[in-house]
Formats: sequence, C-alpha cells, structure tokens
Amino acid sequence: MHVELHPDARVEFRSSALWYDEQRIGWGDEFITEISATLARVGEWPESFPTWPGIPDLTPLIRKATIQRFPYVIAFERHEEHVLVLAVAHAKRRPQYWLARATR
Repeated sequence: MHVELHPDARVEFRSSALWYDEQRIGWGDEFITEISATLARVGEWPESFPTWPGIPDLTPLIRKATIQRFPYVIAFERHEEHVLVLAVAHAKRRPQYWLARATR
C-alpha cells in the first residue's frame, strides 16, 4: 500500500535526521534507514500495528509504529488506497500534538 507523509510529518522526519547527523556523523542516515524500514512495514501490514492508546475511536483509526533504535513513533491512518503518516514524533515529547492532523 502506498505510504504518504503529511507535510508536517515530512518536515519532522527531515529535521530529526539533520539533528541526529549533527550529533554524530552518519547517525542521521541510520535514523533515515530505521524510519524508512518502519514505513515499509506500515505500508505492507498497516493493521498489524496497534491503535494509538488514549485516543477515542476515530475513523479512520490512528495506529502507532514504534521505531526500534531511536525514541520515535510514527502515527498513521489507513485509508482505502493509501496510508497517511500524521507524524514522525519523538516518543517522550509533546504527546499527541499531531492529533489535529487526523482526517475526520
């Protein structure tokens, strides 16, 4: 299934990768690799990811994909023809700030 990033999620992804690269050369590339691999899994098996806890049952459901090597999560919705990534968010900062991006 095709995966689309909300424009704000695209900015978050890019700025986080740049931040990691400033911390250690090559770390940004590792971050991109991890996020990209998770996005590929989301595109193949979107229903295998849990719904986001503490969010009312919206339609479409918001699901959560946890990144393995970095403290990030991906919030996304599955639509009929595509998956929409709402956020590439740090797991410990500003919980659910991206909720306004959800399709209603």
